[in-house]
Amino acid sequence: MKIFGYQLPNMSSLILWGLLWEFVGQIELTFFLPPLSAIFATLWEIGGTPAFLKALRETAQAFAIGTTSAIVIGVPVGILMGKNRLIDELLLPWVNIFLSAPLTALVPVLMVLFGFGLKAIVITTALFAVWIIVLNTRAGVMQINRSLIEMARSFGASPFDAFTKIYFWAALPEILGGVRIGFIRGVKGVIIGQLLISIVGFGALFELYASNFLMKHFWAVLLVLFALSFLIAEFLAWLERKVEYYAASRN
Repeated sequence: MKIFGYQLPNMSSLILWGLLWEFVGQIELTFFLPPLSAIFATLWEIGGTPAFLKALRETAQAFAIGTTSAIVIGVPVGILMGKNRLIDELLLPWVNIFLSAPLTALVPVLMVLFGFGLKAIVITTALFAVWIIVLNTRAGVMQINRSLIEMARSFGASPFDAFTKIYFWAALPEILGGVRIGFIRGVKGVIIGQLLISIVGFGALFELYASNFLMKHFWAVLLVLFALSFLIAEFLAWLERKVEYYAASRN
């Protein structure tokens, strides 16, 4: 970020927005936006409470299971779509439909099919994350030079060997890109699930604080969620940069 020709350190924009937030909160322009300092003080108070830790644990559990399931399903399906035209033509329309559809509308159906517990929340999280993983993996496989596949066949590689040693590694940059976006979508999925299916975890805290107009508590929990999402996304972006050489070597 540059201002008047001077290069500012990384994260400077967040500091500027934080100062603006603090100013708006201090002049009490709206009750919905308390001062940022008061939000951090509230977070310090509630961060170690049993209720907060229980909510964090429930949300992390549903998110971890849901996103792991999305990866386990999405990566193989994306590879199969990228290497097999018939499978691609059969599945691609459905993947595009579910990627663009308002998945929140499916939540009542999931409640009927899977009940009001952890299973339905996990499935909701996976549904939000899996489709972009499938599409990115498919795109990565379709970029692979066909000569690599022919070379593997000429050396007697089995379909499983080609799957694990060529397709996966050659498409790894796109796979990680899809996983990063899928994780961000998964955060939305787990919160929607906890708000609409079973009022647990961070969803329960959002419901409690919003209904009682405890805006400092509400924003404290939301900032924790934003921070966790940001850290996960940045870590996966770092992994993407580490494996960029695979994209060059597959040609």
